Amino acid sequence: MQKVLIANRGEIAVRVIRACQDLGIQTVAVYSEADTEALHVLHADEAICIGEPPSHKSYLRIPNILSACEITGADAIHPGYGFLAENANFASICESCGLNFIGPSPETISLLGDKAKAKSIARKAGCPVIPGTNGTVKNIKEAVSEAEKIGFPLFIKASAGGGGRGIRVAMDPGQFPKQFAAARAEAEVSFGNPEIYLEKMIVNPRHVEVQILADKHGNTIHLGERDCSIQRRRQKLIEEAPSPVLNHKLRKKIGKAAVWVMQAAKYHSAGTVEFLVDENQNFYFMEVNTRIQVEHTVTEELTGVDLIKEQIRAARGEKLTLRQKDVEFKGHVFEFRVNAEDPRTNFTPSPGRLEYYLPPGGPHVRVDSACYTGYFIPPYYDPMIAKLIVKGKDRNEAIHHAKRALREFHIGGIKTTIPFHLYMLEDQKFLSGDYSINYVDTLSDGGCKFDLI
Repeated sequence: MQKVLIANRGEIAVRVIRACQDLGIQTVAVYSEADTEALHVLHADEAICIGEPPSHKSYLRIPNILSACEITGADAIHPGYGFLAENANFASICESCGLNFIGPSPETISLLGDKAKAKSIARKAGCPVIPGTNGTVKNIKEAVSEAEKIGFPLFIKASAGGGGRGIRVAMDPGQFPKQFAAARAEAEVSFGNPEIYLEKMIVNPRHVEVQILADKHGNTIHLGERDCSIQRRRQKLIEEAPSPVLNHKLRKKIGKAAVWVMQAAKYHSAGTVEFLVDENQNFYFMEVNTRIQVEHTVTEELTGVDLIKEQIRAARGEKLTLRQKDVEFKGHVFEFRVNAEDPRTNFTPSPGRLEYYLPPGGPHVRVDSACYTGYFIPPYYDPMIAKLIVKGKDRNEAIHHAKRALREFHIGGIKTTIPFHLYMLEDQKFLSGDYSINYVDTLSDGGCKFDLI
């Protein structure tokens, strides 16, 4: 592996470029016409435009990306997250073109990308799964019969869904037919696959995920969990590790279960196994993300392990540089997603030019971003401006560091989610750790503007 093309943009493209440079690997950035002045373009050894601003005309155009590889001589592709990162067809095409896809095999992506099949693998691996259908349901008659067996409330999920999309809720039998029809229609439009499966709805759960590293030699380890329960409309806003609700015994069990799932799927690369944890400390498999996560930085700061480097080494066929017993967890870490959104008006997008951009610094603070003063946040993509990662010796100290860092974070010209984060750091339920994935939505639906003033 001599030259890596990063088939992505923004902070994750910058992050991958830095890891490649540390490993002595040349990099190629691709960019749309809207990203001509983007930071990943400036940092890479080479850069090439792949199309117009809309992602379907640039970052999702597989022929354009492959042409960029041919023009620049890149021999490997890192997909980052989002866009084509979990596209099995893309990974397969890369493989057929002799390009090293930095991620799991196309077969594994396809297998785990099907939520029903992934659940079946988890069940066979001995991992607890949410009660539900064994595979997809063929029609409304079968669906009604299965729903009656499972009980209400329940989730109606697109088998090819992900990222919080393709999910409907039926609270009772009367709602079910309408929600089932809507879920099938949404799945067809969004994912090109109308297949649906049913799951029991776990009331007031926590969202806890386990970071996995695996090589092509059969070595699989976990690097602890991240709690991602502070989310709005199933989009994560704050992540932390370790989870404030897991005890030592449960932490050990959930880590082992995640490893079993990935071994059963013959997984190699970095990946994440996601779980729901109920109010009685029972955990249930939810899905696998076959890519690097936005919040991988939390685990990096907690363990001191560079996940992107390990991912690249695994793709090169090297063995993991550490074993399970070598993994150490030190302190407590938070990640705050600073997005170009206005939390005071229901998180409406706020694209535009950054009149000034002054990120925080000092001890225990890390900022991953692709922004700078004068940069224009385009309206076409994810609204993330930066990820603020803070660490302390315990949760309380990490919160104090977070307050200081957020107050130092000055961004002008657009609205951001910084006020939301500062609000949460004064919220008693957040401070106590006593909340579920529904908490932010409950506050928002109740009219909360997330404003301390």
